[in-house]
Amino acid sequence: MTSTDSKTRPKISHDTNEDHPPMYKVLLHNDDYTTMDFVVDILVRVFGKSLEKATQIMLNVHNKGKAVCGIYPREIAETKVQTVHNLAGSKGFPLKSTMEKE
Repeated sequence: MTSTDSKTRPKISHDTNEDHPPMYKVLLHNDDYTTMDFVVDILVRVFGKSLEKATQIMLNVHNKGKAVCGIYPREIAETKVQTVHNLAGSKGFPLKSTMEKE
């Protein structure tokens, strides 16, 4: 019997971009109606941010017009965007959330 040589060894996959699903940035956009407290609440509840980090992101949304809340695989990003819209709509806020490929 011979030991396994390179011709019979299974090929080992190396991490490449092709091995991972594309990731998407989820963004919140500033508007003149949604309260800062509500945006912070969304960031804590939907995106799992600490109060300090949520406040920092909310200020970026307010000052820069939009900010990234997280980076996720497509299906999760879509769910986060829809959750933001559902929660905002239920409170009468026009808070807009979008996603873009990273």
